[in-house]
Amino acid sequence: MNEQTLSLRLERVAAHIPGGSRLADIGSDHAYLPVALMRRGQLAAAVAGDVALTPFHAARRNVRENGLEGSISVRLASGLQAIEADDAIDVITLCGMGGETIRDILEADQARLGGHERLVLQPNGGGQPLRSWLMEHGYRIVAEEVLRENRFDYEIIVALPDGPASYSAEELYFGPLLMRERSKAFLAKWRRLLHLKEKTLAGLGQARQAVAEEKSRALVQQITWIRDLLALDRG
Repeated sequence: MNEQTLSLRLERVAAHIPGGSRLADIGSDHAYLPVALMRRGQLAAAVAGDVALTPFHAARRNVRENGLEGSISVRLASGLQAIEADDAIDVITLCGMGGETIRDILEADQARLGGHERLVLQPNGGGQPLRSWLMEHGYRIVAEEVLRENRFDYEIIVALPDGPASYSAEELYFGPLLMRERSKAFLAKWRRLLHLKEKTLAGLGQARQAVAEEKSRALVQQITWIRDLLALDRG
């Protein structure tokens, strides 16, 4: 991955960013995404934000080496604090973090959201609490996908603040659009996870602590949902 080519994961994120957008890429690391899209002429402007010094310097170097200092602002900041009102951002990407971390970033800096931005989110796990936050804050999920790269399953969630939207517990767990579309990648992911969760439940069966009992109940519920989901595919 470099300034011209993106990983499959980031290419799929890029596919959900409309042409001519003003992008804020939060947790931008090397700023690969905004640099690639700017070089392709797909962005009007971009902000690359990161809270850590090493990726901040890497992003600034990448932007400078591509001659994009006038188009991409690289900022050392925590979460959405990288965004200023004058940036007129209309798309925000948060990629490669846990869903809980993305949720916490959105929660901490809601005042930085203008109420119109498209959110393109790529959580590494934790999709359920992230979807719950979106639902509770008036966001409607407009696109979702699952992809597998380097033996890892990734989710992409795209949301717009034009709710309200209401999702069931199962939809929050699996993804409402993913459940409906039932792609091969989605079903393969849950077949793998079913096996792992069944093994985990068997291991918890050896313990009798209250914590283990609570985890067991949650796992039993999840396993039931997954089995039902996969049974529909076989049917």
